[in-house]
Amino acid sequence: MALDDLKQALPDYAKDLKLNLGSVIGNSDLPGQQLWGTVLACAIASRSGIVLRALEPEAKENLSAEAYTAAKSAAAVMAMNNVFYRTRHLLSDPEYGTLRAGLRMNVIGNPGVEKTDFELWSLAVSAINGCGQCLDSHEQVLRKAGVDRETIQEAFKIAAVVQAVGVTLDAETDLSA
Repeated sequence: MALDDLKQALPDYAKDLKLNLGSVIGNSDLPGQQLWGTVLACAIASRSGIVLRALEPEAKENLSAEAYTAAKSAAAVMAMNNVFYRTRHLLSDPEYGTLRAGLRMNVIGNPGVEKTDFELWSLAVSAINGCGQCLDSHEQVLRKAGVDRETIQEAFKIAAVVQAVGVTLDAETDLSA
């Protein structure tokens, strides 16, 4: 299922999602690698097989092998980090914040692509997973690297739309079963 098929699969009540999906992917100002890495990482993070199967082929076509792997790596490591850091933040005992994490996350230091691209993908996945601490951390790294707010917002707009499309299409599939 390609992007157009994904848009067509959306029910009439989700017309705004159809329009937004076309806009955030088809009319994005992000450079190709940033765009398709964000799309792929968000499709994985959405946990929607429908969305992932629809968007992955075009992402793979538009990304180098290194960027394709790095986007998947961002989704993988943030799936772990978002749970860990969100939980540590939500616990009322601040002592957890003083403990060593003890989790391997080497890919963050050496993602195989431009650091800003990987950080942008990590931020978008963190938006889907709702980790405020990770969002703040990645946003600060991006801003220090000179990335403007509009670019950062573009990444979490993609996250919001991809996630909403996944929720909607998965619900429609479940309701029609």
